[in-house]
Amino acid sequence: MKKFMLTIPLMIFASAAAASGPLADVICDTTLRMEQRLKTTLTAEKTASGMRSADSIVEVWTDDRGDWVLVMRYAAGNSCIVAMGEHWEQAGEKPAS
Repeated sequence: MKKFMLTIPLMIFASAAAASGPLADVICDTTLRMEQRLKTTLTAEKTASGMRSADSIVEVWTDDRGDWVLVMRYAAGNSCIVAMGEHWEQAGEKPAS
């Protein structure tokens, strides 16, 4: 019981610390506004994408400085930023088979 009581404050502290991080709130908008925002505000371009499921696509947006944004695009017409970072490096592409 004592371990449990010590764990609760630690979990609350960890949650508060995570909430103050750069992704405390998932940023969602219509896909059109999200794309405009990424292009104009962040000067980013979509550099990769892949199908996650029948109704969602994962996109990677990067800029010239190496900053990157991972966006989940949904068939319903909205998109959400789910991760972001820096020092993006593009791996070599596989030849078409």
